[in-house]
Amino acid sequence: MLVFTHPACLGHDPGPDHPESPARLDVVVSALREAFDDLEWREAPPAKLGDLCRVHERELIDSVLEQPVEGHRMLDVDTVMSAGSAAAALRAAGAGIAAVDAVMAGHAQTAFCAVRPPGHHATAQTAMGFCLFNNIAVAAAHARDKHGLERVAIVDFDVHHGNGTQAIFERDPAVQYLSTHESGIYPHSGSVYERGVGNIHNALLPPGSGGFRFRNTWADQMLPLLEAFRPQLVLVSAGFDAHMRDPQADLMLEAEDFGWLTAELRKLAVRHAQGRIVSMLEGGYDLQALRESSVAHVAALR
Repeated sequence: MLVFTHPACLGHDPGPDHPESPARLDVVVSALREAFDDLEWREAPPAKLGDLCRVHERELIDSVLEQPVEGHRMLDVDTVMSAGSAAAALRAAGAGIAAVDAVMAGHAQTAFCAVRPPGHHATAQTAMGFCLFNNIAVAAAHARDKHGLERVAIVDFDVHHGNGTQAIFERDPAVQYLSTHESGIYPHSGSVYERGVGNIHNALLPPGSGGFRFRNTWADQMLPLLEAFRPQLVLVSAGFDAHMRDPQADLMLEAEDFGWLTAELRKLAVRHAQGRIVSMLEGGYDLQALRESSVAHVAALR
């Protein structure tokens, strides 16, 4: 399988006390290099303006790319830019595009994008929740428009609801969005009643939920919906902040739970999508948990 990353993604520096730190990417890359000797590493290219314009308004794009940053610039209370942020955001979005192209061309069945900043909170108009561009949405729109796919699925198991991804595609029946997330936390969206045009599926997990509830929710509710959709490509917002050690939320998952769901997605992709899965790193803020979880995830993707 392929792994896309780029050193520029380390240049996004929200500040010394910010949980979304460059150390996150360092531990993921080092863990994957230590655990696997058969991964094919590729450099993430920068996304082009046209790629971003498919899902974002020009005002947001220009605010990220065109305004020079000295020190730090606050976009909201949680979302901070530094001098290296624009380059990092372009590479993070570009990784998903390149990964989609690679799996569609048959270079590999699966790809993982080890990039930051994360993306799934960014809406068409607004950078928020640590996210500048919505990387997974950019990848999905590229798959739909450039490769002519009629059914693209986005699976999001980050502990926080991907409000930006949902908002971007909630009127697009070609893209199915499925999310499990903790109830009662940021960004306070993703209720079961938010259905889009029948393409949006949310399941809330109460604080304290562990692997048993997580696995049953996916097995009984979400995976059958994905099966019925018969996706031609599966995209994954791979956030590992539902891990029991993560300081940002209160779910009790372990690395093996992420591995289990990834293996189930792999089997489903083989049935419907010629095995094609592109996964992109989202959240995960305890470094040891992030290390273990990313290894479990990539092991199942392989």
